[in-house]
Amino acid sequence: MKVLVCGKGQLGQELLHSCPAGIELLVHDSEELDITDSKSVGRVISSFRPDAIINAAAYTAVDKAETDIDNAWAVNCTGPENLLLEANKIGAYLLHISTDFVFDGNNARPYEPNHAVGPLGVYGQSKRAGELKIIEQGGDNWAILRTAWVFSAYGNNFVKTILRLAADKPKLTIIADQIGSPTWAAMLAQTCWEAIRVRLAGVHHCSCDGVASWFDFAIAIQEMAAERNLLSHKIPILPITTEQYPTPAKRPHYSVLDNSSLKQALPNAPRIYWRDALGQMLDELAN
Repeated sequence: MKVLVCGKGQLGQELLHSCPAGIELLVHDSEELDITDSKSVGRVISSFRPDAIINAAAYTAVDKAETDIDNAWAVNCTGPENLLLEANKIGAYLLHISTDFVFDGNNARPYEPNHAVGPLGVYGQSKRAGELKIIEQGGDNWAILRTAWVFSAYGNNFVKTILRLAADKPKLTIIADQIGSPTWAAMLAQTCWEAIRVRLAGVHHCSCDGVASWFDFAIAIQEMAAERNLLSHKIPILPITTEQYPTPAKRPHYSVLDNSSLKQALPNAPRIYWRDALGQMLDELAN
């Protein structure tokens, strides 16, 4: 089977490192394949002729998107549509990665895939628009995995930021009233491979088990990193509210994802509690 992966970020790297035997894999970053350029997409797909495409490419700079609107929409909406249209031409399966930011955060319980969306900013709005392009034009040869709070040993993420700041700063203040679902990119990658194997259909949610605030997450990162000698000392980490740390883009206060439909559809996909996943990711860094 031939698989094209768009994006060499955290998920793209994990897909590369966990590629099953028998897969001919082509991974392109935005310089090698500009998904916003339909001609570029057409050339790559018609030449490689993949059986499946994983779109892990996205414009994820949430605050910058508020002013860089055209680029955010091009990558997050036009890009998936370009991939879909070319995939349709050759009968390729498309697995598209989306986000918890399609929700407004007003729920009192975990979001299911069929819950009403209400993105608060340009990033979430553009990602939802990309979802709709696939849902409306994709026939039955696609799936969307919404994920959240992705971390891994590769690329830039909250875990690495906390490690860097904890080493340099006398103390940290971290938002405690935004609640979500941390997701290990290695687990997400394994889920993607299983989704391709069984040709998962429809919209599903994929995150680690358990919930956390950013403050909870930061406390766990420091504690577990210190245990592994990734930090020479610990510093005070203090909770603050969203209002105390204003940002250009509004973020959902509660965006915990309900993974039930995915567990039913992919019973063999890996499941892991976020703290256990964090420990394994930090073990990677320590070794």
